[in-house]
Amino acid sequence: MMPAPRVALLLLCGVVAAGTAAAQELPATAADRFALLDRNGDGRISRDEYDGDAFFRVLDADHNYRVTVDEVQAVLGPPRDGEFSAAEWVRITDLNGDGELSAEEMRRSSQMRFQSLDANHDENLELSELQMGVGRR
Repeated sequence: MMPAPRVALLLLCGVVAAGTAAAQELPATAADRFALLDRNGDGRISRDEYDGDAFFRVLDADHNYRVTVDEVQAVLGPPRDGEFSAAEWVRITDLNGDGELSAEEMRRSSQMRFQSLDANHDENLELSELQMGVGRR
C-alpha cells in the first residue's frame, strides 16, 4: 500500500492517475485514494489530513529543505496527457521564482489546493469533492 503522504502529494498536484512512483502504483480509484488520506476513517479529509508539511517531507529526498523538479519527478513519474509535468508543478508552486520549493511554498500550495477542492466550504473534503477536483488543471 502506498503511504498516505505520497497519495496526498499526487492529489495536491491534481494528478488523476500517476504512473509508478518508487515501483508502487497509485490506487486505481478516487475512493481508494480517499481512504488512504482519511486517516481517522470519518468519511472526510480534514485540513490536518491534507498535510503540506508531509508532502514536503516526501519530496525532499536529499533533506536539504528544498525540493527540485527532479525530486518531484521521482515521485510523480512521467506525466500523462492532460496532467501537469513536474516542471510545470514546481513553476506554479514556486512563489519566489527560484526554481525550487520551500516548505512554506508547499504549505501554501496545499492550502490553496484544499480550498479549491472544498466546494461546499465546510473545511473538509468529501469523496465527491475529491472526485470532481482531481485532475483539474
